[in-house]
Amino acid sequence: MDAAVRPYADPDHDACRALWAELTEHHRAIYRADDIGGDDPGAGFNDYLALPTRVGTWVAVAGGVVVGLAGLLIDGDEGEIEPVVVAAAHRRTGIGAALVATAVDASLAGGAATVGVRPVARNGEAVRFFHALGFRTLGHVEMFIPGDAAREWLAGPSLHDRSFRF
Repeated sequence: MDAAVRPYADPDHDACRALWAELTEHHRAIYRADDIGGDDPGAGFNDYLALPTRVGTWVAVAGGVVVGLAGLLIDGDEGEIEPVVVAAAHRRTGIGAALVATAVDASLAGGAATVGVRPVARNGEAVRFFHALGFRTLGHVEMFIPGDAAREWLAGPSLHDRSFRF
């Protein structure tokens, strides 16, 4: 990895907003749904910055450019790493792992009993990434009835002998 991880600072805003938009576009692609994130796919970054549970945000910088972003949310004694995004051109270089390690260390140092991640179910690449980093214990399972008949749901995994879509 030829990137340095450091705390987020206000001058990183535009670069991080662009990374957020890249993540939103990825979700749009894997769900085949252009409505995810609304008209402005980067706008969610400002909502993220305003979360009262946000206790840390870090960026990865390579060649003077912000190429990765990770955040830490704390609720009670539970830490959640959200988001994790690395610019497509810099993936599979160890940057994501370094960002996650930074957030895990901060969460545990802050007294969290657990540190979790919640990748969307259809994002197999993210699930495999987090699994490789040691996230192998399942906690909460989110299930819902889709209200959007226009969205295409795929056959998904099974859990406790029940089949699911995602």
